Amino acid sequence: MRVAVAMSGGVDSSVAALLLRREGADVVGLSMHLWNHDRDGTGANEGRCCTLDDLAVARRAAGMIGVPHFVLNLEENFTETVVKPFITSYLEGKTPIPCTVCNTEVKFKSLFQRAAALGCEAVATGHYARIGADEVTGAPRLLRARDRSRDQSYFLYDLTEEQLSRARFPLGELTKPEVREIAREAGLPNWDKPDSQEVCFVPNGSTPAEFIRKEAEGLGLSLPAAPGARPGPISNERGDVLGAHDGTMGFTVGQRRGLAVASSEPLYVVEVFPEASRIVVGPSESLTSTAVPLESIHFVGRPSVAGGARVLARIRSRHPEQPASLTLGKGKSGLLTFDAPVRAAAPGQSAVFFDPSRPDVILGGGVIARPEG
Repeated sequence: MRVAVAMSGGVDSSVAALLLRREGADVVGLSMHLWNHDRDGTGANEGRCCTLDDLAVARRAAGMIGVPHFVLNLEENFTETVVKPFITSYLEGKTPIPCTVCNTEVKFKSLFQRAAALGCEAVATGHYARIGADEVTGAPRLLRARDRSRDQSYFLYDLTEEQLSRARFPLGELTKPEVREIAREAGLPNWDKPDSQEVCFVPNGSTPAEFIRKEAEGLGLSLPAAPGARPGPISNERGDVLGAHDGTMGFTVGQRRGLAVASSEPLYVVEVFPEASRIVVGPSESLTSTAVPLESIHFVGRPSVAGGARVLARIRSRHPEQPASLTLGKGKSGLLTFDAPVRAAAPGQSAVFFDPSRPDVILGGGVIARPEG
């Protein structure tokens, strides 16, 4: 089988290519040029993936492994499917996860289309996740990685059954130290390279709000017309004005730092109202809830959850799974009702569902919606 490996320049994707090559696969290394990381000439790109330096390292690693390497320019696709929706979501008072969209729309859609033209039948990445088969239908199922501390299945829940059938995750049974040791023994140039951090296209030292103000106009998005970019008040839950902000897009539910309000107790963002240009803050206990509304629900395969189901659900990538009841609504909407309160369910983040009887199996997930009213 000819397999395209998405090589970012990091140690994980390089070891994925190495392992597949050792297994006898016909490997092609593909790196993606997604974003100009030095648009202002500052060079503030350290710790970001897919930079020009990363592409050079990926090419060196591919050469040492003995596989061909190509760089694909997917910047236009990445801008339209990942960056612009990222900006729009923040302007709408949400906190998006661009990595999930990038996996679905870029790596396992656009990248595979290019890979297919090279005769590749599958796409592999350095994600820590596994693929299994449904015991009844044999259809592919997304599973958590053996190393729970590195598991990245949360960011892959939106893959379709067809995409999973063409996906390969060679690191799913390994730990990070094992991966680095494999790379070190093989003499790969990135065996000790630090992991990439945060959102890959937001420069180091910048906040999402700073990135949006700098890039929106050049991407054809008008900030003056966007409610989330207007200044307004920061108030408590009683409506008392405590301070001011220069745009709601700089805030997320659960945020404590950067509020610039005087208070005798710690305050957190509990609600964001971009239409009214208002931020509401409150004590920690105001962040807890049991009911979490969802939109854009996607199931991996065809699980039996007709009207709803009992699930284990995670509302952030590092949030522990909690027992909950999933009730499906119209279209792709739904409601998660947790057995115990969860903290800071931020609109725009993903809630991922796991099978309570088989906790390694990902059933699907959805995007946390803004509460009505």
